Amino acid sequence: MCGFVATLNLDGRPGSAPMVRAMAEMLSHRGPDDEGFHVDGPVALGHRRLSILDLSSAAHQPMSSRDGRYVLVYNGEIYGFQEIKAELQAMGMAFNSHSDTEVVLNGWAAWGPDLIPRLNGMFAFALWDRQKQTLFLVRDRYGVKPLYYARIGNSFCAMSEIKALLARPDFRPQVNKEALVEYLTFQNFFTERTLFQGVFTMPAGHILEIPLGGEEKLTRYWDYNFHEPTVQLAKEEYIEELDRLFVQAVERQMISDVEIGAYLSGGLDSGSIAGVAASTFPGMKTFTVGFDLSSASGLELAFDERRKAEHMSSVFGTQQYEMVLKAGDMEQAMPRVTWHLEEPRVGQSYPNYYAANLASRFCKVVLAGTGGDEIFGGYPWRYCRATDNRNFDDYIDRYFGFWQRLLPQNAMPNVFAPIAETYRNVGPRDIFRNVFSRHAEQFQTPADYINHSLYFEAKTFLHGLLVVEDKLSMAHSLESRVPFLDNDLVDFAMGIPVRLKLNNIETSRPDKQSSKGQTAPKFEKTRDGKMALRMAMERHVPRQVIEDTKQGFSAPDASWFKGASIDYVRQRLFSKSALIYDYLDRATIHNLVEDHLEGRENRRLLIWSLLVLEEWMALFAEGGWKRLS
Repeated sequence: MCGFVATLNLDGRPGSAPMVRAMAEMLSHRGPDDEGFHVDGPVALGHRRLSILDLSSAAHQPMSSRDGRYVLVYNGEIYGFQEIKAELQAMGMAFNSHSDTEVVLNGWAAWGPDLIPRLNGMFAFALWDRQKQTLFLVRDRYGVKPLYYARIGNSFCAMSEIKALLARPDFRPQVNKEALVEYLTFQNFFTERTLFQGVFTMPAGHILEIPLGGEEKLTRYWDYNFHEPTVQLAKEEYIEELDRLFVQAVERQMISDVEIGAYLSGGLDSGSIAGVAASTFPGMKTFTVGFDLSSASGLELAFDERRKAEHMSSVFGTQQYEMVLKAGDMEQAMPRVTWHLEEPRVGQSYPNYYAANLASRFCKVVLAGTGGDEIFGGYPWRYCRATDNRNFDDYIDRYFGFWQRLLPQNAMPNVFAPIAETYRNVGPRDIFRNVFSRHAEQFQTPADYINHSLYFEAKTFLHGLLVVEDKLSMAHSLESRVPFLDNDLVDFAMGIPVRLKLNNIETSRPDKQSSKGQTAPKFEKTRDGKMALRMAMERHVPRQVIEDTKQGFSAPDASWFKGASIDYVRQRLFSKSALIYDYLDRATIHNLVEDHLEGRENRRLLIWSLLVLEEWMALFAEGGWKRLS
């Protein structure tokens, strides 16, 4: 719903009102409805507001507590905040607004950090405690809302988006070479690094305490815990409770003082959300992005799901709006997609940019299906690669090999030859293994390994999806909500037995053979995942959606890159002035790209990543962002 900045001069110098105003202005797309600033000794807070709850000036930020001790800048939504408010009122606390912001402020005044586990929603905030002379940063369980920090000279800076730092004359963007290696290994960041040297992601589920003149303290308050239940319920009980919690989650997230719409991709996740929401709000607006498949081939011929979405819209009675993307739309959007993403993440994300643009023309809030696959086991063809292992390190080796998404392993030393020392020092396998540093390593069954895989993908892949979802929706001043990441729903889902999430666990172990020496069949790539969710959603979506194959939200880029967009690819990646070759070996990259253009290998993910990196360097490292109007 908003964007904010917070600066703390660690040497005690007074905060700068002009500086924090300029930094907040860089985030105006996140909050076009209002702005506010607060300077108090060494701290300066700035806020840009997208008004969703309590549209009045009573919800203006920064917001101060009645006694003046606490000052808050906040971004997000707390679902069910009315119950916390009632509890605080019973304790004698008074409220001036109907906003969830004031509930967070007064809740912290009452309980301090113990408030945070009570919050069910998406949020990131900075809170200044005048009495303790301490700045607190808090980010939600899953990382739905972004939060970054950096130390610029003697100033600690926190912000909703990194671009706020560009307003500071003492900040010069530089490429973080370690992060570059990490991204081109995983097409994601598993550490707190960003592509900007010295700028870090605040980890989800954490509180960071920055006392003036003291040591910083980072505290984890929550983590995923996928597990097999000690006592298992009957299948029918799991399905019934899952349905109840899902409906509750969607209804909780319908609270708003502005209109809410929903994405409708044609699949199970968005369809289930839209179906439940439309049953409460008939005639709500739904949004679908399709693709021109005239030059597509193979599996890409199924990428346009408009017909499925139109059928569901008819069943649900929604007002359906659609957009069709062609190859040239990627090229046109690339500068602004890169500008708003700031740090490229998983997959080709420009379709999300266009989907948010479509939805923003009709509403200020949209419901999205992000999280359904990661919480309920939507990728069985991934998990089966790591269900039969000798030990934990064997598991890590198998899964690590799969998640090297972009570059052939034998090509990596050549690719990173210009930054060979950095490449040798990064240790991608160690980065991968460290994701599990706080997760148990006791394995007895394939289900144990699958639960570890679910943990890994929620911590990494889902977090990347959430960064994309937030950045590219807020690029259009649109708030995106994710009902699958309701606390009660997630807590329950993590304890659903793997046998109810996936079919064929035992028979699909890749190394298992039948008595006749035949390799056992692997998981189907499409229908063997999210079984419990499929059964629970039978009452909310058409039967064919339950039985349909899984389809991701992706454009036919494999065909476009070697067809309609081939000149664009060659122009950006084969140019003598291409910036990426300050860090990557030109000849090796050219050979890998040519493998795709000539039809030998499908390297669409690599080509997209190289294109966005080239644009990133032109915009940020070379100052091209100043030309964006």
